[in-house]
Amino acid sequence: MSASSLERAFRDERATVLATITRRLDGNLALAEDAVQDAFVAAAIEWDRRGVPERPGAWLTTAAWRKALDRLRHEKVVAAYAPELVADVHHDEFDFDASALDDDQLRMLFTCCHPALAPEARMALTLRSVAGLTVPEIARAFLSTDSAMERRLTRARDKVTDARIPFRVPADDVLPERLAGVLRVVYLVFNEGHAATRAELRTEALRLARLLVRLMPDEAEAHGLLALLLLTDARSAARVDERGLVSLIEQDRSLWDGAAIAEGVAVLERALRLPRPSAYAIQAAIAALHDQAPAFADTDWAQIAGLYGELARHDRSPVVTVNRAVAIGFAAGPEAGLAALPDDPRLARYQPLHAARAELLRRAGDVAGAEAARQVAIELSSSEAEREALRRVGRRG
Repeated sequence: MSASSLERAFRDERATVLATITRRLDGNLALAEDAVQDAFVAAAIEWDRRGVPERPGAWLTTAAWRKALDRLRHEKVVAAYAPELVADVHHDEFDFDASALDDDQLRMLFTCCHPALAPEARMALTLRSVAGLTVPEIARAFLSTDSAMERRLTRARDKVTDARIPFRVPADDVLPERLAGVLRVVYLVFNEGHAATRAELRTEALRLARLLVRLMPDEAEAHGLLALLLLTDARSAARVDERGLVSLIEQDRSLWDGAAIAEGVAVLERALRLPRPSAYAIQAAIAALHDQAPAFADTDWAQIAGLYGELARHDRSPVVTVNRAVAIGFAAGPEAGLAALPDDPRLARYQPLHAARAELLRRAGDVAGAEAARQVAIELSSSEAEREALRRVGRRG
């Protein structure tokens, strides 16, 4: 058996196997991780001799279950840890229930995104336990070392076990709040990849968003998030060139992914038909208006400004306020946009505010004011790519 066959099975089956074993172990994620790893080591040996089984997922799940029981036997803690497992110690066969796999994955998502975990731990644990990324892949995506990421994951798994975080989908009365937390983690993973142009994180966020839509087909928020990610990612190929980041006005729209745009619009329409369309759906509608404009000059800025106004009812964050002002500036003129910018001393170091002010002042003909605002934005930028993009705008005049 080739290494690629095992790697493909690992990627395809790991998350499902891990979720099922974690459920059977009453939420002991650390033990389940060890057992699944043992099962893949066994698979590398067994499948090399006999070939990949007809149902690799069932084989791996049974093997992982036996490995978990072996560890419990070895530690002599079966009876104390979970009395209901005592009978299983003498009955190694695993009752493989394919119908429960989706529920198990949903439980795993909510466990990895539990509010008791730190935000960075939620992202890392979700990528490892649900998306199936390896530790080196996650470390590389977050510009960390393998050892540091392994420690972060170990602490997160220990927290799940020690805090007895339940391995279940939350009850109806707290489901909206908890689902919002899961969607937020997926959104943050995508944004991390979008801001740093790391395609692997965007890809995994899209996979997770698709999984949520499949597992929760009647949740408008899940559809709204998937639509937003598709419509945003569709422009990725045009966001960067040999000089660095490319602004929306300069992007070559022939590089945009038409299939992703079409899918994103279809998912958005589904989100809007469901009860309680979310802030994600509004953001997706804004992205769709950008994506469907044949050229920058054809953008429907009046509708975008109106949608940002609607979004502000859900989200009063500075990014929404600033983006609304920019849209107003294109719809009604730069002076109107400048008037709509927030005048809040707490935002003195908020870089997008100064970048927006620079662009609006430039369009209003205030060259000196635009340059002063642009310099502040450059000083506050967190990446060299962002700084160079602002300098390029300044040189363009």
